[in-house]
Amino acid sequence: MSEYTFKLPDLGEGTVESEIGEWFIKVGDQVSEEDVVGTMMTDKAAVELSSPVSGKVIQLAGEPGDIVAVGAGLVVFDVDEVDSSVAAEAAPTEAPPAEAPPGEVAAETKPVPAKRTRVMTSPAVRRMAKEAGIDLATIAGSGPGGRVTRKDFEQHVGAGHARDRAQAPSGLAAAAIARGHGPLLREIKIIGLRRIIAERMATATREIPHFTFVEEFDITELEALRKHLNENVTNQSERLTLLPFLGLALIRALKEFPQCNATYDKERNVLLQHGPVHLGIATQTPDGLKVPVVRHAESLSVEDLGHEIRRVSDAARNNSIKKNELSGSTITITSLGRLGGIVSTPVINMPEVGIIGVNRAVERPVVMNGQVAVRLMMNLSSSFDHRFVDGYDAAAMIQRIKEMLEHPATIFLP
Repeated sequence: MSEYTFKLPDLGEGTVESEIGEWFIKVGDQVSEEDVVGTMMTDKAAVELSSPVSGKVIQLAGEPGDIVAVGAGLVVFDVDEVDSSVAAEAAPTEAPPAEAPPGEVAAETKPVPAKRTRVMTSPAVRRMAKEAGIDLATIAGSGPGGRVTRKDFEQHVGAGHARDRAQAPSGLAAAAIARGHGPLLREIKIIGLRRIIAERMATATREIPHFTFVEEFDITELEALRKHLNENVTNQSERLTLLPFLGLALIRALKEFPQCNATYDKERNVLLQHGPVHLGIATQTPDGLKVPVVRHAESLSVEDLGHEIRRVSDAARNNSIKKNELSGSTITITSLGRLGGIVSTPVINMPEVGIIGVNRAVERPVVMNGQVAVRLMMNLSSSFDHRFVDGYDAAAMIQRIKEMLEHPATIFLP
């Protein structure tokens, strides 16, 4: 037996170790060269690894969640034992069976299995399909080159549920299915991006004394301006949201409060005040919360800022974002959109010292000049690192943002 050890390669950015995300193979499987064997998790993304050889899997380095050092053995293959079906695929034609001599029975010719093409999709969709027991090859992909997208998977699952309901049993079993009864307990191992998020959240809340400040804003005039600027925009995806206006107001305010556009270097015990504004955009993705970065946001117009926010957010969701676009932010905006509620307590994205949280915009009755009027109101719930940002300065910066958003023309004044 000739063994080949596939060692964990350097995944970049000075990575010295990586976490096993998931395996697409198991011991005993026959693997062809270039087949994807699994994913490894870095701090930024899930990286698919392809086999450099063909052979039989005889050993795996561990289970999902285990840590493997760069250069350590990841998969051990028996490269001498090649599955007969793989060898048969390489044959250009299948020779016809020879006639059996008198008195003998011709040996049965086994059909050559069709080569299975690996379905193109993201690690997140592959994991969901594995958990649901769904063969990705049965899903028609609408992405580039037939790639199966999350939407394709969800539509396939929805169609399957519809068929299940049509074939559901009657009586007590049907009633149980209708009530949605399932397993009473499910163990979920915390691995990959979810583990990293958990660790960072725990560290941030343990080490940073958060000062949270909530203020309400009258954005009636801002919303009127936003709608006016969108009137001639035919592409729905290019329409301006409130975020780029908030981003511009924040950038203007940071010039007056540079201590809020800062990061803390814990190892050197140094506070770094940044001139450029590298704006983090907290984005919910199928893999968990990511913070893609709009670099040099201070140099962008409202249209360009809106475009960049959409671009990095979409790239974070579909895993096409570059690694360097997931680090280096100096302050972060987080928004739950329509789920924004009235008040939230955003957790600071270390090593930053401030985060601006956007709550839901709703119409409320407001007293103006002694009269009750209906105005579009929105709260900002922001948190600051109280070690480096005094409560007075935090409140003063938010009030400065409030002034600009309630009189939106001032956002664009020199």
